[in-house]
Amino acid sequence: MGILKQLKPNIHSVGAVDWDRRLFDELIPLPDGTSYNAYLVKGREKTALIDTVDTIMADVLIRNLNQLGVKDIDYIIANHAEQDHSGSLPQILDMYPNARAVCTQKCKVMLMDSLLIPEDKFITVDDRETLSLGDKTLEFIHAPWVHWPETMFTYLREEKVLFTCDFLGSHLATSDLFVTDGATVYEAAKRYYAEIMMPFRTIIKKNLEKIKNLEIEIIAPSHGPAYNKPDFILNAYGEWVSGDVKNEVVVPYISMHGSTKKMINYFVEALIEKDITVRQFNLSKTDIGKLAMALVDAATIVIGSPTVLVGPHPNVVYAVYLANALRPKLKFASIIGSYGWGGKMVEQIVGMIPNLKVEILDPVVVKGFPKKEDFKALNRLADEVLNKHKEHNIV
Repeated sequence: MGILKQLKPNIHSVGAVDWDRRLFDELIPLPDGTSYNAYLVKGREKTALIDTVDTIMADVLIRNLNQLGVKDIDYIIANHAEQDHSGSLPQILDMYPNARAVCTQKCKVMLMDSLLIPEDKFITVDDRETLSLGDKTLEFIHAPWVHWPETMFTYLREEKVLFTCDFLGSHLATSDLFVTDGATVYEAAKRYYAEIMMPFRTIIKKNLEKIKNLEIEIIAPSHGPAYNKPDFILNAYGEWVSGDVKNEVVVPYISMHGSTKKMINYFVEALIEKDITVRQFNLSKTDIGKLAMALVDAATIVIGSPTVLVGPHPNVVYAVYLANALRPKLKFASIIGSYGWGGKMVEQIVGMIPNLKVEILDPVVVKGFPKKEDFKALNRLADEVLNKHKEHNIV
């Protein structure tokens, strides 16, 4: 399905909605599908296409351009080299042979490598460089590491529209051009941030600073609906990238024979009694995106695992690896688990999270099924979590 709608006079959304896609990069769940947004900007003298679409939906983009009667495109702005935005670039360059791809120097190299586009098809632009379409001015804002090293934003000065490509987007298939259901978009955008942007939280803060003084009426990302009330997403990102955490504990766990589950259930109830919000995830069933979202705000993670061949359960290994890669702003971590005859489960889990700048609270690991003294230890751990949160004014 195409997205052929007008953002403003002479600015059209011409991308595609992918209602059925359920996995991105063979890794990221897409419960609500996604879109590949592209935008056509017609100036008095020149025409620019802002990004393209995934190769699998090039026909939709081409149909939209034909429906608008586009005879010539002068510039194809490549804000980001990832194929879901650049995959159909070679086809569009073939359709409009006089067009040139406009991007950063790093993006040019990546597009030449991945799409085999000849070098003479490119124009590279510096940070804050501009390009005139006659009565419209495109300003290019370099924004490395949101979330690749070559990315940039494109700001349409006269119309006050900021095209951000992946940044501030959401994996959400919708027929709406702009946000209409704020709750749905907020959740999709938070999932998107958690899974894709959170590892670059510190750098994102700097890039938010680069755009904070722009006059912005519309933010037009390349996934999900556009924002005609930009503060909706800018305020959300401001909260997510801040150093502030909430009085929340994330508890991802798995249990093989019931021992670890018994401990987790007891521990979670102890936390709830202390008015601590808990996000519990059974890793044999969990949507990993939901776990990533929970990590955005939480102060503490407590990992539950049985011992498998002296180490943690493989599902726990996967979750811990992702948590380390996502680099959430957690403050504390601990481990709950069980073993049959021995092992190094705790040491291995702790060794897997060097990116998490957390204080490790004393783990509770028991032999066999938990006994009376083990439940006392779980109470002590719950008390310690509460005290640590209070000490750091996490309420």
